[in-house]
Amino acid sequence: MRGVRYVFIGLVAAALLAGGPVFAKSAEELKQTGSAFSAIAKKALPAVVFIDVETTVEVQRYRYQNPLEQFFGRGYGYQQQEPETQKYSQQGQGSGFIISKDGYILTNNHVVKDADRITVTLADGKELVAKVVGTDPKTEVALIKVESEDDLPVLDLGDSDALEVGEWVIAAGNPFGLSQTITAGIVSAKGRDEPGIAEYGNFIQTDAAINPGNSGGPLLDIDGKVVGINTAIYTRTGGYMGIGFAIPINQAVRIKDQLIKYGKVSRSVLGIYIQEVDEDLAKSFGLNEKGGILINQVMEDSAAEKAGLKEGDIVVELDGRKV
Repeated sequence: MRGVRYVFIGLVAAALLAGGPVFAKSAEELKQTGSAFSAIAKKALPAVVFIDVETTVEVQRYRYQNPLEQFFGRGYGYQQQEPETQKYSQQGQGSGFIISKDGYILTNNHVVKDADRITVTLADGKELVAKVVGTDPKTEVALIKVESEDDLPVLDLGDSDALEVGEWVIAAGNPFGLSQTITAGIVSAKGRDEPGIAEYGNFIQTDAAINPGNSGGPLLDIDGKVVGINTAIYTRTGGYMGIGFAIPINQAVRIKDQLIKYGKVSRSVLGIYIQEVDEDLAKSFGLNEKGGILINQVMEDSAAEKAGLKEGDIVVELDGRKV
């Protein structure tokens, strides 16, 4: 890789000195890429919002009666009293994006969780009070709403199922409170199930820079359509390390529809315990390639049992799509 890199730099440098066609073509391609990013920013950023949250936190503190401490030192003659509950206000910040002209906004559950007050700042600086329509902690999706006399700018929703590894993506939001920020990268992987983010994991992994404050902002494809909701990062320092996770927009839309209709999300129980079919399992079952799921156990009287699924079955396709 290093040799290839040096050769490439050498060719570009030589073309630059000579003013040759290689450099001109490369420069034009870079301009086109930059123009594409600029177009996406102009289209998307008006619908990206800054979310400021105020939450009341209760903390129990113990009061100690110790009149002799000033004479005999700390730890002398403590008498523990009943705990006192103290309340204080905690500020939080995040991002979101408008999905309808009447003010529905998608964001993350952890951005607005237990909020007493939510203030949404639009791209033009206008501030609006928002209310929570509903949240789904199991997927980290939340839906809030603002009221405005004007039609609000809206982002178009894409198809996250059609997203391919290696495609360009752009993360938009308010990292560290820096509003109207975009970063670019690629789709690093799909279907990530990282523990600690959400109970139901199916995340898009990207190397587009995502930092604290980006949570709830949109992940956009090269057409400027939303393909995900930026949610979390993997980090050892608290900042960007090249691994970010976004909720697929198709999944978020299904959650959004239930939140609008019912104010909550209801889920059915399939009734099976499953295991991913890796290479070793595939060989043991005589399969030519890995993929699909192995049913380890079927719960009694479950929907799976009534459908005829049995322990030891391997599901490789569902409704014409690979599992």
